[in-house]
Amino acid sequence: MAKTPKQKTFNLHWGSGIVEEEATIETQYHKPSIQLLKFTEGDAAGMYQIRFCFYDHRGRFQRAPMILGEADLGDLKKALAHTPKLQRLIAKLAG
Repeated sequence: MAKTPKQKTFNLHWGSGIVEEEATIETQYHKPSIQLLKFTEGDAAGMYQIRFCFYDHRGRFQRAPMILGEADLGDLKKALAHTPKLQRLIAKLAG
């Protein structure tokens, strides 16, 4: 039987919840990720927020700004194609 992947969770000062959608790629230096955070508890319960972050190659979350090279934008765009809610929200940045 196939194992269902564990859903990622988060916990911030203003609330906690699940990573509902995620677009991640792997580069030479790290794994950049854009996440759609769905708050289920705390002051932000019921809200969605976008987190731009990255993981190291071992899968550990890094608490630093995400830096992405121009050469990696195409791959991240392809990853976003599988995240319809996140894609709609990010489109508002450029529109």
